[in-house]
Amino acid sequence: MTEKQKPLDKMTVKELREIAMEIPGLTGVHAMKKAELLETIKKEKGITEEAPKKKSSKKKHPELVTVADLKKKIDELRQKKQEAMEKKDKKLVTIYRRRINRLKKRTRKLAEAS
Repeated sequence: MTEKQKPLDKMTVKELREIAMEIPGLTGVHAMKKAELLETIKKEKGITEEAPKKKSSKKKHPELVTVADLKKKIDELRQKKQEAMEKKDKKLVTIYRRRINRLKKRTRKLAEAS
């Protein structure tokens, strides 16, 4: 694989078809779906399937797992939002409002799960 070439999984169907057309003895390339093209090309080039890497959790507050913890955090953010309103900082007010909104959604999900 050259430096400028994308990994096979990231290529479009059109790009994969161009590569598959170069394989001798392969017919029906235009009728193949992306998964079939990937499988055929990898088999022909001797590329083994690598296990996908696990993605890390993107949760910003993993320590906040109870509704009570989330509500405490919401109260703190409300106080900060009020201070930002007194300073007339619209940008901060918007940021705090959105954070409060996200935490409220998390409390609702936790309440439904219990």
